Amino acid sequence: MDLQGEELSWETNPQEANKLEETSNTSRSTASPEASTDLSKASSLSEQLLQGREEGAGLNMECRICGDRASGFHYGVHACEGCKGFFRRTIRMKLEYEKCERSCKIQKKSRNKCQFCRFQKCLMLGMSHDAIRYGRMPEAEKRKLVAGLLAGEKSSPNTSGSDLKSLAKRVNNAYLKNLNMTKKKARNILTGKTDASPVTHLRHPFVIHDMDSLWQAENGLVWNQVINGAPPNKEIGVHVFYRCQCTTVETVRELTEFSKSIPGFINLFLNDQVTLLKYGVHEAIFAMLPSLMNKDGLLVANGRGFVTREFLRSLRKPFNEIMEPKFEFAVKFNALELDDSDLALFVAAIILCGDRPGLTNVHQVEEIQDNILQALNQHLQLNHPDASFIFPKLLQKLADLRQLVTENAQLVQKIKKTESETSLHPLLQEIYKDMY
Repeated sequence: MDLQGEELSWETNPQEANKLEETSNTSRSTASPEASTDLSKASSLSEQLLQGREEGAGLNMECRICGDRASGFHYGVHACEGCKGFFRRTIRMKLEYEKCERSCKIQKKSRNKCQFCRFQKCLMLGMSHDAIRYGRMPEAEKRKLVAGLLAGEKSSPNTSGSDLKSLAKRVNNAYLKNLNMTKKKARNILTGKTDASPVTHLRHPFVIHDMDSLWQAENGLVWNQVINGAPPNKEIGVHVFYRCQCTTVETVRELTEFSKSIPGFINLFLNDQVTLLKYGVHEAIFAMLPSLMNKDGLLVANGRGFVTREFLRSLRKPFNEIMEPKFEFAVKFNALELDDSDLALFVAAIILCGDRPGLTNVHQVEEIQDNILQALNQHLQLNHPDASFIFPKLLQKLADLRQLVTENAQLVQKIKKTESETSLHPLLQEIYKDMY
C-alpha cells in the first residue's frame, strides 16, 4: 500500500466538485515525470476493471430496470440515463401513476408504455432518492452478520481440501503481485530488518513528526511526487487530507487489479464488479492499514516515511479525527497476528460480499465468497493451530470494518461541507456517490 500520490490535476474548488453529474466522472490525473503509477489511464472503477481486456469481452453492463446500457450508479442502482431521469422526475414532482395489475415487463423498447410498472420496478430493485446507507450497526446486527457468514460457510457445498489449498495459493499470489506494501515488508521496515532505501539511502524511514519534517518529506525526501492544487502554503490539515486521498486512490487501483485475479470475479457482470468494489474497497483498505501501523504511527510512501500518531493527533479538528479510529482498530486487529497469506483471503472475502446493495447476481457472488471463506477457515487452522476461535473472531472484524467505513464516510462528508479549501478526487466521488 503506497502513500505516494500522483500529480493530481483536481483543484481545490468545492463548487466545481459539487457540479459533477451522477454519471461516473472521468476527469484525468496528470502524473509527474517521476510517478510510478499513471492513474489517468483508469479514473473510474469501470475503466480500471476494463483495463487489459478486449473491449466488451465477457462483460454486460446493463440498466437493471430496462436492460439498456447503464451509464452509471444512480440512486443506488446501475441504470441508464432514461431510467435515471424517469425516477428523478417521479420523485421530485411527486408523480402518481394509474395503477396497473398486469406486472408489465419493462424493456428498452417498451419502458415508456407503463409508467406505474416501471416505477414499481425501480423501487423493487432498490432505487431510493436518499440512496443506500449502512448507518450505525447495532451489536445484534453485527452478531447476525457473523452468524450468517458462519452458517453459510457450514452449509455451502464442501470443496475438497486440495481445491481450497489451490484457491488460497492463487489468491495469495495475486495479493503479493498487486499490493505494493505487504505486511511482511512493512514489519521488516518497522523492526529495522531491511536494507537502505534506494530513494533516500536511509536504513530507517524518515520520521514525520511536525510541520517542518512534513515539508521536508514533501520536498522530495520521502514523496517523489507532488500534489497539484495543494502547495506547501496550504493549511497542514488540508494537506494531510489530500495525502490520505492520494493513498486511497492508489490503493483502489491495486485492489482492482487484485480483484480481477480472484477466481470467479471477472465472470461476474461488470455492474456487479463495480458494485463490489464500490462498497468493498474502503473496508479492504482499513483491513490492510494495520499492517503499516504500530501504536506510535504508520508507514507512508512505500515505507520511506513514518508519520507519528501524535503529529496526526495534533492537527486541528476535523482533520485530527481522520486516522485515530484506524489506530484504535489496528491495535485490536494486529492482536490476531495475521500474515499476508491470511490477509489475502480475508480481503478477498471482503470484496466478494453478497449483501452489497444493488447486486444483480447475488447467488453467484455468494458462491464465490463461500469458497473463499472455506479456504480462509482451512488456512487459518493450518497457519494458526494454537489460536482459539480465530475464524469467528476474524468474521467479527467484518462488522467492525463496516462501522469504521461508515464513520469515515461521514467524516469525509463533514470535511467537504465545512472546509472550503478541500475537494474530493473524482474516483472517490464515484465511490461515495449514492452510498452514504
